[in-house]
Amino acid sequence: MDINIIEKEMRTLEKKLEYHSRKYYVEDNPEISDFDYDEMFYKLKKLEEEYPQLASPSSPTKRVGGAVLDKFEKVTHEIRMGSLRDVFSFEELEDFIAKTPADGYSVECKIDGLSVSLVYENGELVLGSTRGDGITGENVTENLKTIRSIPLKIDFGGHLEVRGEVYMPRESFEALNEKRREKGEQLFANPRNAAAGSLRQLDSSITAQRKLDIFVFNIQGCDREFTTHSAGLSFLSALGFTIIPGLKVLRGFDEIKEKIIEIGEKRKELSFDIDGVVIKVNDIEKRKEYGDTGAVPKWAVAYKFPPEEKETELLDIGVNVGRTGVITPYAVLSPVRLAGTTVSRATLHNYDFITERDIRIGDSVVVRKAGDIIPEIVRVNMQKRKAGAKKYEMPKVCPSCGEPVYREEDEAAYYCTNSACPAQLLRNLSHFVSRDAMNIDGLGEAQLAAMISNGLVSTPSDLYYLRKEELSGLERMGDKSASNIINAIENSKTSGLDRLIYALGIRQVGEKASKLLAEHFGDIDRLSAASVGELCEINDIGEITAGNIVNFFSHHQTAELINNLKNAGVLTVYESDKADPRFSGMTFVLTGTLPSLKRDEASALIERYGGKTSGSVSKKTTYVLAGEDAGSKLIKARELGIPVIDEETLLNMIK
Repeated sequence: MDINIIEKEMRTLEKKLEYHSRKYYVEDNPEISDFDYDEMFYKLKKLEEEYPQLASPSSPTKRVGGAVLDKFEKVTHEIRMGSLRDVFSFEELEDFIAKTPADGYSVECKIDGLSVSLVYENGELVLGSTRGDGITGENVTENLKTIRSIPLKIDFGGHLEVRGEVYMPRESFEALNEKRREKGEQLFANPRNAAAGSLRQLDSSITAQRKLDIFVFNIQGCDREFTTHSAGLSFLSALGFTIIPGLKVLRGFDEIKEKIIEIGEKRKELSFDIDGVVIKVNDIEKRKEYGDTGAVPKWAVAYKFPPEEKETELLDIGVNVGRTGVITPYAVLSPVRLAGTTVSRATLHNYDFITERDIRIGDSVVVRKAGDIIPEIVRVNMQKRKAGAKKYEMPKVCPSCGEPVYREEDEAAYYCTNSACPAQLLRNLSHFVSRDAMNIDGLGEAQLAAMISNGLVSTPSDLYYLRKEELSGLERMGDKSASNIINAIENSKTSGLDRLIYALGIRQVGEKASKLLAEHFGDIDRLSAASVGELCEINDIGEITAGNIVNFFSHHQTAELINNLKNAGVLTVYESDKADPRFSGMTFVLTGTLPSLKRDEASALIERYGGKTSGSVSKKTTYVLAGEDAGSKLIKARELGIPVIDEETLLNMIK
């Protein structure tokens, strides 16, 4: 077929896909079915795989991600990405209006997300970066391309830089946390944290799965001039950007105050989080006249909403047993609608928190969400206290195992004394298999709970003696899932001593301390025999932490656990990152989905043995590590004669 005809067809498909993507994601007015869109999308993708030399860098297929970076490059912003001065009362807002008289002020929602810059040259998106410190950010172009509402091409031939706020819609946030909960992974605290974490993934295909979105709210630089902020946003809207919602140009304090109250009342009906309202002088020349003070402009402020508070009844006080044995009280509340969700429980932190506020069962309490996320009790309405309400006392025995509870001197927390406490077992195992510990993928709380209830595991070391037949017999566990878990457990044996120490869950021993201990002692036996004095010689290891370490290794259950881990082949000797440089001078390119390793895990493994990973295939590439659904990188590797290996080969090369 004529190459010119193919190129013309690819450009036509790109234009159609961009048009229909805008109709769907920006205008919420689709003209074709999802099936028709997908058919065009995969037709273009196939053509790009067959004719990679004709693929456009701004092709809609780039929105699914796939670029894997070693790290993010630093970007110096041409126009400083400053912040705004916050005001917390209408009195402060009125003072701002008095000091910046103007014909009009733009009033817009303050999106609770992550600020980014998008740079276009001759109609093409060439750079996307995070705000960073306002002067230097990070290049996250490939990740931003996965956001469907960001146009990859615009009908404007000059230079344009816009600023926007990347956010995660509440529905996407809840779905993401549900998946993480099923896998036993740590939950994101709020949509903003989830958006920030998603945008800073080195593998853009992960970002693509997170369903981020963006609102554009400012022109940073442009070859066209505008007299007002609102005119600039209208221009951006016409180009296909999703501009900040609900923008109004108002005059005077009274109009602005009324609008802020209206937005505040409706904020929980929105599909995204806002934490305030931004008020800006609309006239561009007036802005220049008012100037700025340091990093904040004088012509704009952010009005921040106060936390919403509601009064409800405290029905009971319960306690949870954490993985380290900490017993934490919580409040059981009469359900109340608060900050967009129904709240029936609230944190009580510790016993001191309860006594300091004199919180009693049956009290009417005022509740709010700390940071609009975590429900907490602010105070008690003493006027409504019922006669005979008794002061709360912490339980004397663990509610899970019945063993005694103790409280160390000068500590607020209470602890269960039984290391074999059933309530701690599931949390201990969840921590042991977690990403930052032994990193056993596929083992969430549901799978671990099933193993515990079926008597397959009672300590972390039992995981390494599991058989595929035992797992495949569990509910909702097929042969493939069982094989994947067995492979993941096997791979975790070489995670390293520092990860193992962290996985053991010793009180007050985090990732940093685990690394220090591994480097200092070199193997688990020397660490387990260390005294408090020897441990305190290490920087950042204090007497309390040292005591916790000695106490942990003094129990016979710990010695048995370590012995079983050794017998299973788990690495208990520290190997520095440069201990084995067998991949030194080699460059690997990863493509497709590997059977058990995630891309970042495979990259870390390669780098641990002295190798490097790259996002593109070239003559300098040593190996291409390919999995299922490998694309154009695999084709290019074959064209250049680069050796292609699979995950099993990589692991054998290490063994």
